[in-house]
Amino acid sequence: MSQQAAYPAPAPWRRLIAPGLATLVCLAILLGLGFWQLARKGEKEALIARIVERTRAAPVPPPPFEAWDAKADEFRHVAAEGVLLNDRETLVHGLAPGDTPGRALQGYYVITPLQRADGSVILVNRGIVPTELKNPEDRKAGQIAGETRVSGMLRASEPRGLFVPAPDPARGEWFNRDIAGIAAARGLDRVAPYMIEADATANPGSWPRGGQLRVDLPNNHLQYAFTWFGIAACLVGVFSVFSARRLKEAQAD
Repeated sequence: MSQQAAYPAPAPWRRLIAPGLATLVCLAILLGLGFWQLARKGEKEALIARIVERTRAAPVPPPPFEAWDAKADEFRHVAAEGVLLNDRETLVHGLAPGDTPGRALQGYYVITPLQRADGSVILVNRGIVPTELKNPEDRKAGQIAGETRVSGMLRASEPRGLFVPAPDPARGEWFNRDIAGIAAARGLDRVAPYMIEADATANPGSWPRGGQLRVDLPNNHLQYAFTWFGIAACLVGVFSVFSARRLKEAQAD
């Protein structure tokens, strides 16, 4: 009669190899996302500091059209001289902080071409007007004729978001500050690839009201980092409970 060899039972910890490796992979991903958010936090803080510094600097001439670099030049404080083409202004639906705290002013941003001495054109967002002053005839006091100087912040063309309606140039309905689209609809040539957001001194006491640009970039990366680190900590806790239960069951068997 042959005697069957007896083999020792596998060590209990071997049952944890597969789930342990899966947990380590997930933990590495979660920690990587957390540290990446911390790095993004530093980058965003540097960007905000750079933008604030630009907005507080003395105005300089706008860059040549061909040298425009949105990443390097946006939010730069500039000043340009020329003649405002008030008969070619474009109204863009928008909201701005109202006089009453907590209440927004609903109206239109007035985009007016500034024609310079060399014939080139820069679109200027002169500011907001309330809905009841949509008609230029109702705000003649705010019309500036002749040579003038406009100062403000450089901005790139505003992209149209997913839920923003498409413009209807034939009806004069615009919902985002689209530089190329507005220039084409108004038949403008040699238009700058950027826009000047006029500051509050552009039209004091009258409409449109400038100075609506708010440098308020969200910086929630620290919260995101804590979220990923928190999930990682929960994963470690869950795996610890799972491992203890699995080892206890193995010992009972």
